[in-house]
Amino acid sequence: MSRLVNIIREAFSTDERDYTAIGVRRAIVLLSIPMVLEMGMEALFALVDLYWVGHLGDDATATVGLTESVLTATYCIAWGLGMGITAVVARRTGEGDREGMRKAAGQSVMITVVLGVLLSLVGVVLADRLLLMQEATPEVLSTGTVYARIMQASNIIIMMLFSLNAIFRGAGFASMSLRSLGLANIINIVLDPLLILGIGPFPELGVTGAAVSTTIGRTCGVLFQVYFLFRRGGPFALQRAHLTWSAQATWGILKLSAGSVGQFLIASASWMVLVKIIASAGTAAAAGCTTAIRIVIFTLLPAWGMANAAATLVGQYLGARQPDKAQRSAWLCGHYNMAFMVLVTLVFWLAADHIVPFFGNSAMANAYAADGLRIISLGYFFYGYGMVLAQAFNGAGDSITPTWMNLICFWMMEIPLAWFLAVSLGYGPNGAFASVAISESFLAVLSAIIFQRGKWKLVKV
Repeated sequence: MSRLVNIIREAFSTDERDYTAIGVRRAIVLLSIPMVLEMGMEALFALVDLYWVGHLGDDATATVGLTESVLTATYCIAWGLGMGITAVVARRTGEGDREGMRKAAGQSVMITVVLGVLLSLVGVVLADRLLLMQEATPEVLSTGTVYARIMQASNIIIMMLFSLNAIFRGAGFASMSLRSLGLANIINIVLDPLLILGIGPFPELGVTGAAVSTTIGRTCGVLFQVYFLFRRGGPFALQRAHLTWSAQATWGILKLSAGSVGQFLIASASWMVLVKIIASAGTAAAAGCTTAIRIVIFTLLPAWGMANAAATLVGQYLGARQPDKAQRSAWLCGHYNMAFMVLVTLVFWLAADHIVPFFGNSAMANAYAADGLRIISLGYFFYGYGMVLAQAFNGAGDSITPTWMNLICFWMMEIPLAWFLAVSLGYGPNGAFASVAISESFLAVLSAIIFQRGKWKLVKV
């Protein structure tokens, strides 16, 4: 027990550590503990909002779901940019180039600010039109336009939160990412019921209160990140010189990030099409899909934490010229992730009917959600490996391979299959859910075959 406590204490420490100089399994444990919890914290935003909004009715739940499907573009850009940042920072860290790591961090901040401002401006102007594109009903538009505008305005905060955490992960300070998201979640958990329901002196804002609470929480998390990044005497201690524009450093990050953004946009745009196919079955189907996706995200984000640990280790090991350890770390992370995902599948099949009513939707919406959880989780065995190997490619600086694999599996396979099963054969939302499990499983097998060939070890960053 004391050994376990010591490992957890070490994993949460903000002290500098050379992960390339310790055993692979120990490095995985020390990185994955805070990264798994970090991703769980990111998922907690969605679940807390969904819990309180679910009590306002299917229209409010559908508003959150349709807005989130639109925001996937922002999340894709944030995730993709973050992967490029992690790859560069991890490689410089593995090489022992402290000043190069700081320069990469500074350029990452400047890139993120510019992109975040642009996304916020565009999102606010087009918020209602984007909801209409997602088949939003007049009731949903009436309920959720203000909510959508606030969430779109927070794009700059979302971008900063993801990018700064990517810097910390790449440098091996995963516990800082966890702490910033922990602070943001605590604030969101406290404010959600106060602003949604109007408890005490707080105004009753309904679904708009969820947007206000989430934005305030995330903003506080970003301020905490900025303090750690610029604190004198800290591990980064960024100064004005690190923020001065450097064409070479900026291009290096953008070149890597472009492929990562592309792969996430391809994957998430397919989700938007799936949501549209499901929403055509009615508001109850849209609400059920929202609940299912939120719960799926809650289980996938901790698994993404393990995948992020693989990306960081692959980047640092390649920087330290230890390619064999890079490959071994990715496969081990895949094994651990697969075991976790199989456990989640069992939970969904045994308890889905008891999980979904917690979010307060109608009986019909809950039935759609329960079916969605069971069907999608059928692909979790393979996906446990697939998501780790995809991130390992990104961590090595090879963002092109996952991009073209996503294009094949999601747009040439998943979407046509979803339409065929849901519409042509008449299986409805369940047909769309089945297409997800099938395409994700195929993607995982394809990733394993290509990863084993080892060409990613030769990529220069």
